Amino acid sequence: MVQFSSAVLDSLRQTVDTACTDPKSDIPGATVVVVGRDGKELFAHCAGKRGINSHESMTQENIYWIASCTKLIVGIGCLQLVEQGKLALDDSNQLEELCPELKSVKVLQDDGTLVEKKRRITLRMLLTHTAGFGYTFFNEKLRDYSFPIGYDEFSGSIYDMLQPLVNQPGEAWEYGINIDWAGIAIERVTGKSLNEFLHENIFKPLGLSDISMIPTKSMKSKLAYMNQRNPNGSLTSRDHLLRRPLVVESAEEISSCFNSGGAGCFAKPRDYCQILATLLNNGTSPTTGARILAEATVDEMFRNQIKEFPNFGGQGIPASKPDLTNAIPELYPVPGNPAQGWGLTMMLSNGGATGRSTSTGFWAGLPNLWWWCDREKGVAGIICTQILPFADGKVLGLWVDIESKIYAALEVGN
Repeated sequence: MVQFSSAVLDSLRQTVDTACTDPKSDIPGATVVVVGRDGKELFAHCAGKRGINSHESMTQENIYWIASCTKLIVGIGCLQLVEQGKLALDDSNQLEELCPELKSVKVLQDDGTLVEKKRRITLRMLLTHTAGFGYTFFNEKLRDYSFPIGYDEFSGSIYDMLQPLVNQPGEAWEYGINIDWAGIAIERVTGKSLNEFLHENIFKPLGLSDISMIPTKSMKSKLAYMNQRNPNGSLTSRDHLLRRPLVVESAEEISSCFNSGGAGCFAKPRDYCQILATLLNNGTSPTTGARILAEATVDEMFRNQIKEFPNFGGQGIPASKPDLTNAIPELYPVPGNPAQGWGLTMMLSNGGATGRSTSTGFWAGLPNLWWWCDREKGVAGIICTQILPFADGKVLGLWVDIESKIYAALEVGN
């Protein structure tokens, strides 16, 4: 069993504390949790305040909007249904029957016109972001097409999922609302809301009570505040981006609230890490003993699905909506520019400066959360903040520092 020395733990705590030194210009508050294959925490620490204008210290009980960290969970749900024979990764007929909207969706051209798609969409395409969908905040062509009304992917309404494609299916990798459509497929094949399905098939078996698409009253009382980084580096408080799930109360309101498979979960970081520990442990929870996926299915999740796009991470992402994201010249650059990989809902690293193994899965959440899951070295973790826009330099620095120290400690065996 891995256990870090007190010196390593002190160094990690100091790293998080230092990153949150000045709540007005550094990180207002952060939570870091790291787990091993046995589900036990190797490191867990909070620093800073619940928000820039809060006097409350951030604690392990605080709830974060985890945004696109949700995608991994929904991918697990899809693959559970694949194992049961209720969904198929490559059956476009089945997907279009469940989601007839995908049958008629058209492809947006650079000049703003729409053309017919050449291929039909599959679940595998959705899970690998090769179906052709984009995000308005990462794609200027799609953003401009949506005006004068605009699309708001965080509205809590399915209307905002009824977007055109930005690429022909199967012809490019582009990050977008693909997993939202995978979540819709789950709902339609099971007859349950996505939130209900995830609770019954993932959260409950893993013993998780503080993760949900419709936060409980208790969860909302512990919600971390949302913060905005201004161009000059200063911070201000801001309204919550995913607001509707936080204000619905009646059964009718809840049932009409869109459950976003791409960004809908709120969670305590410790709960999320138990999902990561289950993947480290090949699909079986090390804490409850519940198996949620077969080992072969977990292997498939961590297998590169898009070898035909070896440099997808180098295409760059523009700051299409600067209040939501900074420009991203390259996704996870690695010295030597080895071929990049994408599994089923996550990017696969090909090494990197921190010491992670080449088969590590990882991804992020829009308000600057970053998770990784290294099955080879038996370690996973998440760095959580609530800052917009995405790709905040100070949070990226914290992520790299924490990961590097974790792997340095694993290397020397303490």
